[in-house]
Formats: sequence, C-alpha cells, structure tokens
Amino acid sequence: MRVNLTVNGRPHEADDVWEGESLLYVLRERLGLPGSKNACEQGECGSCTVRLDGVPVCACLVAAGQAEGREVVTVEGLADFAGRRAAGGCATGACGTGLDEARRWQARPTGTDGRTGEHAALAPIQQAFIDAGAVQCGFCTPGLLVAADELLERNTEPSDADIREALSGNLCRCTGYEKILDAVRLAAARGATATAGEGA
Repeated sequence: MRVNLTVNGRPHEADDVWEGESLLYVLRERLGLPGSKNACEQGECGSCTVRLDGVPVCACLVAAGQAEGREVVTVEGLADFAGRRAAGGCATGACGTGLDEARRWQARPTGTDGRTGEHAALAPIQQAFIDAGAVQCGFCTPGLLVAADELLERNTEPSDADIREALSGNLCRCTGYEKILDAVRLAAARGATATAGEGA
C-alpha cells in the first residue's frame, strides 16, 4: 500500500508498505530519518518516540497505515517545529505545511563546510540537554527530547513530578536521570525567562 503523511512539516509518500510495517520502519528505512531509534520494538524504552498529530507515541507500536494523512514530528524536526511554535503557530502540535510552501522547500547547507544541518539552530530543549550535560551515549536522547518538548509545550512550568511523569516511558541506560531532569528544568526556566522578557 501507499502511505501519505506529513513529516516535520513536509509531505512524504511511502510506496509498497506492507500491512505489518511500523511507522518507525517507514521513518528510518523509507524516509531516511534515523533519529528515532529502534531498540526494544515493544514500546517499553521510548527511544522511538515521535509526535503523531501532536501526541507522543512509540513509533514502533504504530502501524504505518495508521499514519495515513497525519502529521509526524521526529527529533530531526524539533528545531523547525520549535521555531514555528515560537512564531505563534503550531500551538496544538500539528502545524501542517501549505502545498506551495512544501513545493518551494529545499535542503540548504547551513554550515561553512557545506554539510546540511551543520551549525544549525537547535530547539530550546536540545540546547538545554547539551548545556546540562544530559547526553551520554545518545541512544535514548531523541525520544527524551521529543517527550520533553511536548511536556514543555503544554506545561511551561512543570514540577519535578510532572517531568518524571512525562518521561516515565523513556529509559536511559547510561545515567541516573538527574542530568536529564536538570535539562528539562533548564529549558523550562529559559522559557519562563524568554516569556518574561517579551512582556517587559
């Protein structure tokens, strides 16, 4: 079957998808987006977390056909998604891209060495993970980033309990989670500071 979906604001089409194929497989193998990790394939570790119409889901548990006509945001799209949200759009987590805008889109090198993505802007949560030292091997990081970004979108001042609840479906085998919690707290604090600065 053919699956049409919007991924990170751009329309995509996957052909010859078999009925048991997961959204994770389509993202990684058919669309070339390896950020969402393939680990447990049982929805237990959260490494494959993406947003489907704004809701965090384990992509390994979503059949590719269930994504037909829907919007997916992966870790690769977090910076663009955060930028559009900050500009006043995407408040629901499902932005969409107009057909004309999608047709005009093209990958452009952003670094001086010509590599696409090199020196690109990061989403606030991504920068906070770096600044707080919350990234170790990095395998769990994409899922944690997507889940944390969704938390901060709906709750700009989360308590520690809120953060733990939002990230409870994401396992990290390297850390004691404290740096990860620090990163979410840092992103929340920076968001509050930016909001206060805008109102001044």
